[in-house]
Amino acid sequence: MPDSIRQSPLYPIINPDSIVFFGASNRFTAMGTNQLNSLLSSGFGGKIYPIHPKETRVLDLKAYPRVRELPEVPDLAVLVLPTHIVPEAMEDCGKQGIKHAIVVSGGFKEVGGKGVELEKKLVMVADRYGMRFLGPNCLGVANPHHNYNVTFLPFEGRQGFIGLASQSGSLITQMFGYLSRFGLGFSSGISVGNEANVDIVDCLKYLAACPHTRVIGLYVETIRRGREFIDLARSIVPHKPIVAFYVGGSEAGKRAGLSHTGALAGPDALYEGVFRQSGVIRAYSIPELFDYCWVLGICPRPAGNRVIVQTHSGGPGAAAADACGRAGLELPSLSEKTLAKIAPMVPPTGSVNNPIDVTFSKNPLDFFDAIPDALLGDEQTDGLLAYFLTPGQSIRRTMTGMGIAEEEIPRLTEKLLDDQSRTMAGLIQKHQKPLVGFTFQSHQDLSIQKLLQYGIPVLPSPERASRAMAALVRYSCMLDKIRSQSLK
Repeated sequence: MPDSIRQSPLYPIINPDSIVFFGASNRFTAMGTNQLNSLLSSGFGGKIYPIHPKETRVLDLKAYPRVRELPEVPDLAVLVLPTHIVPEAMEDCGKQGIKHAIVVSGGFKEVGGKGVELEKKLVMVADRYGMRFLGPNCLGVANPHHNYNVTFLPFEGRQGFIGLASQSGSLITQMFGYLSRFGLGFSSGISVGNEANVDIVDCLKYLAACPHTRVIGLYVETIRRGREFIDLARSIVPHKPIVAFYVGGSEAGKRAGLSHTGALAGPDALYEGVFRQSGVIRAYSIPELFDYCWVLGICPRPAGNRVIVQTHSGGPGAAAADACGRAGLELPSLSEKTLAKIAPMVPPTGSVNNPIDVTFSKNPLDFFDAIPDALLGDEQTDGLLAYFLTPGQSIRRTMTGMGIAEEEIPRLTEKLLDDQSRTMAGLIQKHQKPLVGFTFQSHQDLSIQKLLQYGIPVLPSPERASRAMAALVRYSCMLDKIRSQSLK
């Protein structure tokens, strides 16, 4: 790890080698027990020290009645305790020299009244001992590159390139399975809760330095250090894209944020301006947040907004064309040179107007090789949207009709789909232009799984694919603007 990331207060919180755990027991319905179970099932290789006043073993780990009886000073304390005793537990940690903590417990500023004072007391304790902590009222951290998950849900994801900092704890846990369905993983998931000590700006600094993170995602209910956020984001964006989903612009959103993390949300137009000034790509839904992170982290940068739509069905092609127009993308006509290349491959029932509708082409394999090769090579295009509909049952019938043994068909089908996907991925590398797919098929379908396996993003609708391509274009435009300003 680079020195810059080791200097972050989040480094020992996200990459601990030893943890003291408060609030777990042998009662499996307890939240603390569930979070310790998540840590154990993640394959964490460090030392874990449960604290329990009565039990001598917790989940088959040796338990200690007090922090001062631990055999070492752990890197991190995790507290899942009743609210009123959290400051006392933090005090005990501070006295023993523990410098970092995750406070999962809720009931602080977000509930108002006495909770506000308890949070102030917690901050005072941390300041007294020079401690840094996440929370309170958070779900913790997951880092698959460290085999480390201290959130409520067991880890279902995989190592990946998306780093997420969120003021919603459950979004971190929901990310596990959601990304997994698309064959994606993440680098780190950070739930910041009430941000009493560590905030979104600290997370940005960490994720900017994280070698596993290629794109940063943010779920935002409020930004407490606006100027620092803008200045820091501006310095990060030339090297890593940042995507943010802001909740709080509506009156209902403001009320929800206040009761959720005690966040004081601002007008939507204010945050629109903050993101624009800082170079952050704004998403308008949680699926968009992940769509944009996906394509920004995996696709080449387009030189402009000219897109060709490739399809073998008129309806999805027309829907994609309409979605492109709404997203600010242009659909140019093909050059004469490209028309000459693809004309022999498109039957009379098809269309060489953009969208390119190949219908039932003479050679179905052209859809994955010769046709996209010609389209991506067109000088008048900056990217390709492709509609994927692979008729698995038709392949099976064709092979059966050819006399191929039934037991051989699954293997040959998988090889065919593997070859198609590998070929298409090679075209992206060859032309260095983005290819974003869309489909109405299940992402569990083998044909779609193969495309995902070879790094081709396939989104569930033409609208989402078009907006994701437009996000790529916006980011590229920002980079061009930054480069031109630096040359002046």
